[in-house]
Amino acid sequence: MDLARTEVTARKRRTGSAARLGLMALPVAFFGLFFAYPVAAIVERGLHADGVWQLGRLGEVLADPGIRHVLWFTTWQALASTALTLAIALPGAYVFARFDFPGKQVLRAVVTVPFVLPTVVVGTAFLAVVGRGGLLDELWGVRLDTTVWAILLAHVFFNYAVVVRTVGGLWGQLDPRQEEAARMLGASRLAAWRTVTLPALGPAVAAAALMVFLFTFTSFGVVQILGGPTFSTLEVEIYRQTTEIFDLTTAAVLTLVQFAAVGAILAVHAWTVRRRETALKLVDASVTAARPRGAGQWALLAGVLVTVAVLLVLPLAVLVQRSLDAPDFGYFKALTREDGGAFLVPPIEAIGNSLEYAAAATAFAVLIGGLAAAALTRRDAGRLVRGFDALLMLPLGVSAVTVGFGFLIALDEPPLDLRASWLLVPLAQALVGVPFVVRTMLPVLRAVDARLREAAAVLGASPWRVWREVDLPMVRRALLVAAGFAFAVSLGEFGATVFIARADNPTLPVAVAKLLGRPGDLNYGQAMALSTILMLVCAVALLILERLRTDRTGEF
Repeated sequence: MDLARTEVTARKRRTGSAARLGLMALPVAFFGLFFAYPVAAIVERGLHADGVWQLGRLGEVLADPGIRHVLWFTTWQALASTALTLAIALPGAYVFARFDFPGKQVLRAVVTVPFVLPTVVVGTAFLAVVGRGGLLDELWGVRLDTTVWAILLAHVFFNYAVVVRTVGGLWGQLDPRQEEAARMLGASRLAAWRTVTLPALGPAVAAAALMVFLFTFTSFGVVQILGGPTFSTLEVEIYRQTTEIFDLTTAAVLTLVQFAAVGAILAVHAWTVRRRETALKLVDASVTAARPRGAGQWALLAGVLVTVAVLLVLPLAVLVQRSLDAPDFGYFKALTREDGGAFLVPPIEAIGNSLEYAAAATAFAVLIGGLAAAALTRRDAGRLVRGFDALLMLPLGVSAVTVGFGFLIALDEPPLDLRASWLLVPLAQALVGVPFVVRTMLPVLRAVDARLREAAAVLGASPWRVWREVDLPMVRRALLVAAGFAFAVSLGEFGATVFIARADNPTLPVAVAKLLGRPGDLNYGQAMALSTILMLVCAVALLILERLRTDRTGEF
């Protein structure tokens, strides 16, 4: 009897492993062809000449004082941005976790809008506040563009929601009675928080800090627009070496450096996430937010509201105001005219192009990400599957500039000659969308009772029918949320798209960047108008996500 049961268990394990490998096949092929292959092509082109690997160039490039300055500034500004974001956003995380007040859901959506905005729009919004002719320049004659402060503040603007959602989601599940018990035993408020609450929040704070560091370490659009020629991150320097200096060797070395750094960050992030999941099992999730009490709590809520208004809402409001400076919506009307300069078509056509590309990229991302999430559903997966999980996250940190240029170099011969195909843009955008699909769907898939699947299989249902009848009804809302996130991030992808979007089919972020790069008030106004349109599209997508959001799919 025991032998038969063992054989059945072994057969189920083999069947599950085979099914998991089958689900992984398409995602692995997709990432191999459209991520690993283009990146490897760039590295090979830069470090392999005349049949010989020029590995000595690694030391030569890294010994260059200019390159070492770029590496130092990239690391320094990422650390400073992370520390500043945590300092400003942690009070907001506490307010959203512990307080209940009118308009809280609307404010949650407002706080999250910057995160889904393209970095080009973020840079443009801050340019309207701190740049030449911006709000601060008009009021007090102060300009912060081409300074590190503009970059740091823009990074806080972009990443504020990461801390609020990641830390606030856990903070709201901690039982405040544990801290109250420590105070009854004689501990001060600070000591009780330090010894009880902070250790429980530690993994979530670490995970949020690592994600902020990752996003700021690979920052491109914000630094390019606000930093000017003075400041350059690794991503900006790779772009400059590739497009302006045409030094593929230096670009390849910098790509390898960034790849190694991002791999280390993601490894640490995976460790903190596992710690966070363990902590979540130990807390009481029944705690609900309460109305603020006392002058201190009301003052904290007021301070957070002022911070959100000044840091998050003001740049977006000024962006809209600048787009309306011309009478009779002049800047918006100018978007409908072909100027024969940077565009072969009227800039307004970028809206339709972006929506079409984003829709196609979302379809790719949902298909690939859905299969990958299904393969990762079981928690007892081995190293192979955990390595596959890490692979899915790499596009968030590896140079998008390298991927975009790699597309042009690697996908130029049959049967993968896609340089003239419109599919090139959505394929690149889907690489960024897949991780969001996986992270949104995976917790929900893992929450599905495995016994339901087993019962359906025992009754004769095929694996496809089990998915359709059991999993899909339970994860339908998460699937819609995942599609919404994929659509928003695809709509705003810039680093790779700037290389592969054709002049007669520009996307919104590429069109904004080109308009900002041309002199004249009309071009500046049109950039503001296009950025406003892109911001509104992203905001609508986010509001739809908030309407669909559940407790399982609402946090990062």
